[in-house]
Amino acid sequence: MDKFEKIDQEIKGYTQDKQPGSERDMNPRPIAEDDDYKAGGKLTGKIALITGGDSGIGRAVAILYAKEGADVAIGYYDETADAEDTVKRLEELGAKAKAYAFDLKDVEQCRKLVSDVVTDFGGLNIVVNNGGVQFPQEDFLAITPEQIQTTFSTNIFGMMYVSQAAIPHLSAGDTIINTSSVTAYRGSESLIDYSATKGAITAFTRSLAQNLAPKKIRVNSVAPGPIYTPLIPATFPAEKVEKHGQETAMERRGQPSENAPAYVFLASQDSTYITGQAIHINGGDYLSS
Repeated sequence: MDKFEKIDQEIKGYTQDKQPGSERDMNPRPIAEDDDYKAGGKLTGKIALITGGDSGIGRAVAILYAKEGADVAIGYYDETADAEDTVKRLEELGAKAKAYAFDLKDVEQCRKLVSDVVTDFGGLNIVVNNGGVQFPQEDFLAITPEQIQTTFSTNIFGMMYVSQAAIPHLSAGDTIINTSSVTAYRGSESLIDYSATKGAITAFTRSLAQNLAPKKIRVNSVAPGPIYTPLIPATFPAEKVEKHGQETAMERRGQPSENAPAYVFLASQDSTYITGQAIHINGGDYLSS
């Protein structure tokens, strides 16, 4: 049994009462850092901004970026303890790091986030649009206009706001990486508005990649499947948390650290001929559906 299977079996049903959730309060905590990873200086000298970078996939990406030599700014909503934990770890790894509280739904806050990062770090090379929310609802007719507005404003409008603010600061060779989802491709009967935003992210990624290709700025996405992040216990009932990921071909959920190398690949010189694409990290979800 490997470490990923072991922690999967240790996870019992539990919930949190607020989105996007707290990683510090999870038991066991997700695997954000894989000691088997061998860094190669692939992002030395780069400056990265990661929204939703305080926990989950964003935290794991931030850690690998720091290991690869980047300085890292993380945007977060209100999970201050998680943000502080992440910044502390990035600084231990030798990176310049800072966390910024902001609201993805607010265009002015998105613009200020990017402006503050550029001022504080002296530039920007990598944008990881990762922040998001989801609100399960079995009955489509019960989804309120307010829920739809919140889901779209957070997941896709905010991604576009941050990207618009960042692009004037990016140059040839720089990258934008968007977090999509397996639900963009297979749908989800209980996450209809969320899946719709993830489909929009896929189309946004492909379209922006074409738009920015003349500037030699690449735009790609990562489409995770069931990954153990704070959003899961903050979203689902306890019984679903416990069984999360068992429907995949690999019969387990994934860990944030299993996603992070894809974000390194897409931000580095290893992927110079890749744009408008998606990397699927879902434990064989397609194969089992």
